[in-house]
Amino acid sequence: MTKNKTKTIPNFKNRQQEAKFWDTHDFTDFLDQTKKVNLKVNLKAPKDGVLTIRLQPQLKKHMSQLATEMGTQTSTLARMWLIEKLKTLTPPYQST
Repeated sequence: MTKNKTKTIPNFKNRQQEAKFWDTHDFTDFLDQTKKVNLKVNLKAPKDGVLTIRLQPQLKKHMSQLATEMGTQTSTLARMWLIEKLKTLTPPYQST
């Protein structure tokens, strides 16, 4: 770890820039600029109703952009599209 040459944590443009910064800096040098957070992690397997779908990177990026434009999350947009498609294939589809 190299010696910290910065007095403040910079604003990062992307995760790569942030990772590069933290590779050469120690967060303990910036304790006055940090705050305590409570974090709860669940390492159990997903419950029923959770489905993971792998998308091509370009498709995932496009869906994320559309979701942002619509003011929603990508998973919500995907769920909405699946429900609409299911309604056309298996009427009457009831969303719960």
